Amino acid sequence: MAAPLLTLQNIALTFGGTPLFEDASLSVSEGDRICVVGRNGSGKSTLMKIAAGLVEPDRGTRFIQPGITLRYLPQEPDFGEHKTVLSYVESGLGPSDDHYQARLLLGELGLTGEEEPSTLSGGEARRAALAKTLAPNPDVLLLDEPMNHLDIQVIEWLEKKLGGMRSSLVMISHDRRFLSNLSRATVWVDRGTTRSIAIGFAGFEASRDEMLAQEELERHKLARKIEREGDWVRYGVTARRKRNVRRLAELQAMREAIRNAKRAPGQAKLEAVDGSLSGKLVIEAKAISKSFDSKTIIDKFSIRVHRGDRVGMAGPNGAGKTTLVNMLIGKLEPDEGSVRLGANLETASLEQGRDSLKPDWTVADALTGGSGDLVVVNGVARHVASYMQDFLFLPEQVRTPVKVLSGGERARLMLARALAKPSNLLVLDEPTNDLDLETLDVLEEMLADFSGTLILISHDRDFLDRIATSIIAPEGGGRWIEYAGGYTDMVAQRGGRTFAADAPVKPAKSYQGVKERADSSGEPKAKRRLSFKEKHALDTLPARIASLEKEIAALQAKLSDSALYARDRRAFDQASAALVKAQDELAEAEHQWLELEILREEIQTTRET
Repeated sequence: MAAPLLTLQNIALTFGGTPLFEDASLSVSEGDRICVVGRNGSGKSTLMKIAAGLVEPDRGTRFIQPGITLRYLPQEPDFGEHKTVLSYVESGLGPSDDHYQARLLLGELGLTGEEEPSTLSGGEARRAALAKTLAPNPDVLLLDEPMNHLDIQVIEWLEKKLGGMRSSLVMISHDRRFLSNLSRATVWVDRGTTRSIAIGFAGFEASRDEMLAQEELERHKLARKIEREGDWVRYGVTARRKRNVRRLAELQAMREAIRNAKRAPGQAKLEAVDGSLSGKLVIEAKAISKSFDSKTIIDKFSIRVHRGDRVGMAGPNGAGKTTLVNMLIGKLEPDEGSVRLGANLETASLEQGRDSLKPDWTVADALTGGSGDLVVVNGVARHVASYMQDFLFLPEQVRTPVKVLSGGERARLMLARALAKPSNLLVLDEPTNDLDLETLDVLEEMLADFSGTLILISHDRDFLDRIATSIIAPEGGGRWIEYAGGYTDMVAQRGGRTFAADAPVKPAKSYQGVKERADSSGEPKAKRRLSFKEKHALDTLPARIASLEKEIAALQAKLSDSALYARDRRAFDQASAALVKAQDELAEAEHQWLELEILREEIQTTRET
């Protein structure tokens, strides 16, 4: 059996007098696909930094095989003094790495490389960091929350990209679908230690629950034994006391063990405060449209939302999901069409950003509005410290400033604010951001029990599958369609087309000024010409791409007929199969054209120099 590429053994680390790790280990071998899971604050990111060599543990050893290439994706990229994104990405390449790969990845991720890092949005910065991490094709990839700030298009692209790489992967993520699709083993960070489990995330949660149940059973047995031994001490020890010194010592040891044992952290107690009953019709939109700067975002969209519906929205960033939601709930007027809201609506909203949380607020201020120590929940005044505990905050965090909270803590605080308000219409914009998996479970249970209506924007495919009864998705050109069921049902109704299929590799403009590639010796590669076959392909591919795009548009229009499935199942299946085939052919043609166009520019640049 080959030696591991990377190992951590018996790692111990203490922060501020509190032990974070007492005995943590990690072993990464060739071809491994490992997900690292645990509660917020358990030390997952710190373990990843130790593995990357960025944090020195108090005790334990780290070993990496000589000559191994390792790359680490942090949660927040540091662009340093780099003037362009391309410079930043190329800084992650080794002497023998191909700089062409950096440009190719940037193009696939929708960046040109000429952007200034200071002007990037959160999503663009994350995509640049991904390009830097993936470009060297490292032996070991350490990915800490790679989904942060990414839309569903890039998430699906990244999942496919990683699935095809030979790198060993170690991943931290709160995206269940991503972890289930990619992981083959799990490292559970729990109460200062790690447990390695030889199953992927798809089977981990059931295994974890069994382990915790067994642990609780053993704790109960120990408590009963202590009780019996206590009775013996009180009533059974007389003249034989000297002969039972060992038994007394064992009793003391059991009491010490149960007193010092670290129990599994509790779950959040999320409960939406139901408002009064709304009318049966909650929202009716008729042919609403909205444009910004002559660009049509929503074009003649209509929908009826009834009490109890769970409407999900999925799609790439910038498609107009938040704009559409704001029009549906009456916060934004449509340019055309009309929106009618039902009777007796009480709306509570959770924004995607954290802008409504002032940095200098304390946690108590955020929940009470700065007025006293009481928060009214379900008509009952509760002390803010008591309500905070439902969301896993400690009593001593009452006066903690918002600016020092972690991302997960801010997410829970935003949920606490939104759910304290009586409502029969919940509008949640990316509620899963920064929440750990256990809190996600509780949130899902709460939403399932909520008696009102829900409008949900999310890039979390698994979350949408579990919650939504319908999905509204953009189809291009301002056209939006509502699909019955969850995310997986939507993909099936779109003929198997995910949002990644809507984002082909960027054309050659992303590669303007391509430099001549060099080999590992630094000498330019030999000059060459395009072959007859390559020239012919370069000339004919644009027409082929246009033809495929036209075919795809026609098939999509045919499948958008909601009655087609019930009217003619065979025609629906044939159109769906034809659509998948055409999309695959389009992606292949675009990729072939891009490679040939880059090659043509390289040859031209070589001749000019």
